[in-house]
Amino acid sequence: MEQDTRVRNSNSDWETLPDKVALQLNDTHPTIAVAELMRVLVDQERLDWDPAWEITQRSIAYTNHTLLPEALEKWPVAMFERLLPRHLMIIYEINHRFMRQVSTRFTNDVSRMQRMSIIEEGHTPQVRMAHLATYGSHSINGVARLHTDLVKHQLLSDFYEMFPERFNNKTNGVTPRRWLLYANPGLASQLAERLGSGFIHDDLSALTRLVEFADDEQFLSELHAIKADNKLRLARMLERIAHVSVDPCSMFVVQIKRIHEYKRQLLACLELLTHYLRIKDAPSAEIVPRTYIFSGKAAPGYAAAKQHVRLLIDVANVLNADPATRHLLRVVFVPNYGVSLAQSIIPAADVSLQISQAGKEASGTSNMKLALNGALTVGTLDGANVELREAVGSENFFLFGLSVEEVQDLYRRGYAPWNMIAGNPELARVIGLLGSDFLCLGDPDRYADVVHGLRHHDHFMVCADFAHYVSTMRDAAALYATPREWARRTVFNIAGASRFSSDATIRAYAREIWRVTPVKAELR
Repeated sequence: MEQDTRVRNSNSDWETLPDKVALQLNDTHPTIAVAELMRVLVDQERLDWDPAWEITQRSIAYTNHTLLPEALEKWPVAMFERLLPRHLMIIYEINHRFMRQVSTRFTNDVSRMQRMSIIEEGHTPQVRMAHLATYGSHSINGVARLHTDLVKHQLLSDFYEMFPERFNNKTNGVTPRRWLLYANPGLASQLAERLGSGFIHDDLSALTRLVEFADDEQFLSELHAIKADNKLRLARMLERIAHVSVDPCSMFVVQIKRIHEYKRQLLACLELLTHYLRIKDAPSAEIVPRTYIFSGKAAPGYAAAKQHVRLLIDVANVLNADPATRHLLRVVFVPNYGVSLAQSIIPAADVSLQISQAGKEASGTSNMKLALNGALTVGTLDGANVELREAVGSENFFLFGLSVEEVQDLYRRGYAPWNMIAGNPELARVIGLLGSDFLCLGDPDRYADVVHGLRHHDHFMVCADFAHYVSTMRDAAALYATPREWARRTVFNIAGASRFSSDATIRAYAREIWRVTPVKAELR
C-alpha cells in the first residue's frame, strides 16, 4: 500500500491512519482490502489484533450500489486457500470474533449467526464479501433513499439491527459540467442568461429559481427552440451512425442504460409494438409521431439481455420498413453506447424511460441527466425516481406501476402472469406476435424463451405493469401535443433535477464519512 510508506516516512503513529486515509469500498469487488489492511497491520507492523481491527474499521467505508446478486460477491473458500491462504486465515479470525459478538448480543440465536456469518457453509463454502465489507466498515451507505431503506430493512437487516449507527444514505448525483455545460451548451447559455453562471461552478441548486420563469412565454419559446435544435442534430447523427431516418418533430422516447431484465427494456418493447398495432388498426386516427431510441450494453455472459437487444433490433428493422406506419413510428437501437453517445442523445430527449421494477434499481443517474436536460420522466417508484418525482413535482412526472410494497405483496400472494395475459387482449396479442415469425421470418422460435418467460415466470412483473405503462405513455403523448404545456413542465424538471449534483453528493461523503474539509488552491 502506497500509504504505508507515507505513514512510515512521516513517523506517524498507525492509530492516526484513519485521520489521514479513507478507503471507500464501491460494492463488494474490493472487499479484500479489509483482510489486506489487517494483514499489513498485524503481520508487517506487529500491532495487536484489537487495535489493528479498530484502525481497519475506522479507515474503511462501504457503499452498496445495487441489491442484485452479481454485485454481492461470494468468493469460494477453495480459491482463497489456493491463492490467498493468509488472507483466509485472517477472515476466519475476523468471523470467529464477529460470531462471538453476535452470540453475546443475541444469546444463542443460531439462525441469526448463520445468516450473519461471513463464511457461508454448505457443499461449497464461500466468503460473503458483502458481510465482510459491512462488518469491516464504520459506514455503510446506499445511493438513493429508497435503496438505503431496502439495504437496511431487507438486504442487511440483521447488520442494521446490530449496528444502526453505521448506516446512512448518499443519493447519487451527476456533474453539471459534463451533463449540462458540455453536453447542452445552448440550454446552459439560456439558463446562465436568466440566472447568472454561478449554478455551474458553485451550486447547481440555484437552478430551483427557474420556476419563476415557468409562465414566461419567451423563455418557454426559447426552451422549445433549443430542444428542437438538439433533436435535429441527433436526427442527423442517427442517420449517419444507425442508418435510420427519423422525424425531428416527433416525440423522442429514450431508454439508454445497461441492458438488464430488471430495467425492463422488454416492457418498453412490448409497449411500442402495441402502439404499432394500434396504428395499423386505426391508420386514420390522430396520432402523435414517436421515435423510440434505445442504447446500452449487455454483460458478455448475460444471454437473456443479449436476446432483448436482438429483439429490439429486429423490431426496429421490421417497423422502420413498414410504409403504413413509418411516418408515425420509428425505432432505433444505437450501437456502441458510451458517454460520448449519451452526450448527444440526452439533450435531445423528450421522454425519459425509467421503468425498472420497483425495488430493483439502486439509484440510476440517467434519470437525473435526462431531467436536467428537460426530458419528462415516465417511471416507476424505484431508486432515485422517488426523490426525482418529489423534486420536480408529481404533476410533472408520469408515474406508473406497482410500488415496492405492492410487488412484495403480489409475490407473497402468488404472482400468475398468465392471468394478466388472459385478462389483457393487447398484451396477449403482442406476446403472440413475439411467438410468431413476424419479426424474424422463417425463425418462429427465435423468441420462444422470451415468450415462455413472460407467460410462466415474469420475474420482473412486466405483465403486471403493462396496462398501466401503456396508458401512461398515451398520457405523455397527449401532453406532447400541447407544446406550451410540455415546455412549461420541462422547466420544473430542469429546476428539480438540480438537486442531484455530484458536487453535493461528494460534499456529503467528505463531511459525513471521510471527515475531510475542502482545501482552496492558491493561484500563483
